[in-house]
Amino acid sequence: MSTPLVPDSSQPSAGKHPAPPVTLVIFGAAGDLTKRLLMPALYNLSSDGLLDDKMKIIGVNMGEMETSAWRDELTQSLKKFAADKAGAFHTSSFNDNAWNWVADRLEYVAGEFESDDVFNKLKEKLGDNGNVIFYLAVSGRFFKTIVERIGKVGLFKEADGSFRRVVIEKPFGHDYASAKDLNESIPTFAREDQIYRIDHFLGKDTVQSILAVRFANAFFEPLWRREYIDSVQITAAETVGVEARGGFYEQTGAFRDMVPNHLFQLLCVVAMEPPNSFSAEAVRDKKAEIVEAVRALKPSDVVLGQYEKSDTLAGYREEANVAPDSQTETYAAARVFVDNWRWAGVPFYLRTGKRMTARRTEISIQLKAVPFLLFRDTDVDSLVPNMLTLRIDPEHGTTFDFNVKVPGPVMQVGAVQSSFNYGDFFAEKANVGYETLLYDCMLGDETLFQRADSIEASWAAVEKVLHPDGGALPVHGYTAGSAGPKESDALLNADGRAWRSLAADTSTGHNDKK
Repeated sequence: MSTPLVPDSSQPSAGKHPAPPVTLVIFGAAGDLTKRLLMPALYNLSSDGLLDDKMKIIGVNMGEMETSAWRDELTQSLKKFAADKAGAFHTSSFNDNAWNWVADRLEYVAGEFESDDVFNKLKEKLGDNGNVIFYLAVSGRFFKTIVERIGKVGLFKEADGSFRRVVIEKPFGHDYASAKDLNESIPTFAREDQIYRIDHFLGKDTVQSILAVRFANAFFEPLWRREYIDSVQITAAETVGVEARGGFYEQTGAFRDMVPNHLFQLLCVVAMEPPNSFSAEAVRDKKAEIVEAVRALKPSDVVLGQYEKSDTLAGYREEANVAPDSQTETYAAARVFVDNWRWAGVPFYLRTGKRMTARRTEISIQLKAVPFLLFRDTDVDSLVPNMLTLRIDPEHGTTFDFNVKVPGPVMQVGAVQSSFNYGDFFAEKANVGYETLLYDCMLGDETLFQRADSIEASWAAVEKVLHPDGGALPVHGYTAGSAGPKESDALLNADGRAWRSLAADTSTGHNDKK
């Protein structure tokens, strides 16, 4: 075990103060997102003492249910997720006091999202004063409707120094036109500074740590440019299938669900220029510059796939709420270029998929090969590329692959790897990625939330893929539990490169061609 070089982080709330008193109104209270992500995040914030005692949580959902029944349902779900060793929320000991603190503040309100009745009920409960956050954990088709009704009953009005904010989940729109429509209609009822467009990838500590790796270490920044970097790979692979989200996936698909939001956000963190401060607008300005510099993707830059049944796993078309002849993709790979001075000519390869070989979210920065090797009988092509890998999930840390002399009388070069694991230096806690985002929203810190211009620029960059002139892109089959369709390999092979192997032991960091 390495000796910590930093202050002990076993008290994550150290240096932080509880958020101000707020009423959190969750639309979609009985949904999967509330159970798997929002409630675990609130539980963790409660454990860390970062929520005010006057906080209230109102759940709004279609379908009659007593508050006690909703509370019991959430309690069972939370304890199940906490016990799941493969889950991000797994914890060795469940803090009943922390959860009871949250559960005691729960209240359920039944109502249709398209009916004025539920919003009039909320107005009676909330009144004109007090801090309120409206969280839209619902399908995107309800975003405009809910915001409009909140605005019409006057619940966005702020009085006596209180705040009113709305958190909107992704995907924010389903293409450029729909995103632009939302960005034009929602501000009719809420100011831009009241709108928090959330992407939970940005709430992960390991994603935020990328900024620290880049801008707090003098030896990285000089190399962080086209003169030294050959290519960048960004991977978000999952071993699970669509589970109970077949209906959502049929309407969305892997490309819309992941590429113009999650993966583009990771690209922005890697590629952005240094901001002049870490203020919200300074950081978001630099991210916006990158999205606007992304070269519009062509259909030839993208490969789509759909998992098919294996000996032990069902195929996508066999999942619940999926059409038997569905052409919806569960895998997407893309080659992206950022047309600016720092990154001109450097390809960013993005891939995401369900039912893959391994669960892994990581960013691998491959440096260019040395131009000439002085050692006898050693060819440049035999060297392992220098690779910096930022491991985001489920492993947390960094690895760097480089070459050294193999011990012995003969001058022979061999590959080694240096690794840093967060668990060796910090007391890691269960985290689902929403804790920081919820806390920041309560504080009014918009740094990790997306602006309207970035949202529209992201959709604009993929417009030719979503609406290609030659018809829908082909969807290639891949066996469930594999690394994706072979056509995805060809996307990189054509450039003389290969995907970083998902099957390989991450301790080796080797690039394996298939």
